Amino acid sequence: MRLATRMKITYAIVFIVPLLLMVLAFTGIGRVELNALRQKYDMEETKVEMLFNPFEVLEHMSSSIVDELSAVGEADPDRLEDVSYLQVMNERLENYSSFLVLRKNGEVFYSGQDSGGDPDAADVVVQNSESSYITGTDPYHLKQIDFFFSDGSEGTIQIMTPVASVAEQVEKMLLKVCVAALVILLAVSAMAFFWLYQSIVQPLEKLKRAAVNIKEGNLDFNVITDTEDEIGEVCTAFEEMRIKLKAQIDVSMQYEKDNKELISNISHDLKTPITAIKGYVEGIRDGVADSPEKMDKYIRTIYNKATDMDKLIDELFLYSKLDSNSMNYNFVKLNLKGYFEDCVDEISLDLESRGLEFIYKNYVPDNVIIIADPEQLKRVINNIVGNSVKYMDRVPGRISIFIKDEPEFVQVEIHDNGKGIAKSELPHIFERCYRTDASRNSSKGGSGLGLSIAKKIIEEHGGKIWANSVEGEGTTMSFVLRKYKECVTCE
Repeated sequence: MRLATRMKITYAIVFIVPLLLMVLAFTGIGRVELNALRQKYDMEETKVEMLFNPFEVLEHMSSSIVDELSAVGEADPDRLEDVSYLQVMNERLENYSSFLVLRKNGEVFYSGQDSGGDPDAADVVVQNSESSYITGTDPYHLKQIDFFFSDGSEGTIQIMTPVASVAEQVEKMLLKVCVAALVILLAVSAMAFFWLYQSIVQPLEKLKRAAVNIKEGNLDFNVITDTEDEIGEVCTAFEEMRIKLKAQIDVSMQYEKDNKELISNISHDLKTPITAIKGYVEGIRDGVADSPEKMDKYIRTIYNKATDMDKLIDELFLYSKLDSNSMNYNFVKLNLKGYFEDCVDEISLDLESRGLEFIYKNYVPDNVIIIADPEQLKRVINNIVGNSVKYMDRVPGRISIFIKDEPEFVQVEIHDNGKGIAKSELPHIFERCYRTDASRNSSKGGSGLGLSIAKKIIEEHGGKIWANSVEGEGTTMSFVLRKYKECVTCE
């Protein structure tokens, strides 16, 4: 839910819902109160206005008693001179907070008021033909019935009700309505606040904790949110940033680890030939090489060790260029058959001098063309073959190169019958500085960069490289190169 929609809903909850609930509450309370007024003040009918205006209550109260007294005044006026009857009627009026006054020829004949005297008639303000109000310190509502006694005397029945008693009832009712409205408003506001807190403040708290974690260098946490609004989008973006940042730091840490391992490997592999060169030079200085044959052997050994060091440094420099994507390739069209025949001629002579068997088979048509950098592709082949020679432990050792035809690619397979590679180590052999021989005192030498360099070069050629191996049987290194096809445009 979008944040704008959420705010609109909150507006509806805070304003519209309380309004509806207050209407319902007012309706319920009003019905109860009107029913109470009808029963308490002997009303034939009730109106909503009575809930707010006590004078409306006064106008309609004691209606049955008024009707009864009016009927007696017309049919049997002399009965109204019976004090016991008047007392009975007054007791009934007391139930409605009223009292009865009977006047004969203007003089008070009977008064149902306990004390305080009768209100002064001079203070009467006539409201209508049926009721009046007596003002003063304690205002009264007055209902008056005029009649004539049988002897012709003027009679007046007055039903008086203190306005304060009815006003108090209405005030209590209004207080109930106000309390109900306040409770509804507080309850709805609390629910709206809780909903907003759950949907807005809590995700912000998560973001705050996440920012603190990142500040402290801790990236092993998750920013999880189940909202789809703008805040949820911010949380999602923050989580993606955390994942990328963690990945970058992991890569950086791995890169630093690899660099340390590379320096360690290079230091080890440089120290070995340097130590040998130093030993042979000292032998020459001390006169150990006391014959032309020994001198030639010492010098040849020094030269070979220096050459190995030069190759190691060249390999390290090449990997540095590949790793920084600063290698400049010289891609040209190559005839596959002719190119590999030239490579094989050089490889076969070297392998034969080492006493290794060599097999070469090309199953690709003679006219197949590839796009490649001849020097770097040759480096790939030499690195793979050199790796096979380095770890060969069979007699006789055998290395085979097979070139197979695929619809869009050519596949080159270089197989050896060496000791093979453990299945657990296969995923790592193309990582830089990785050696299946974990011993740092290995006599094999090398930087451990050969296969890593081969992988980078093949990938830059738009191909891929992989390995299959069985321990004790040998290893097959395979890579594919895309065929070159002429682009024909139809006019």
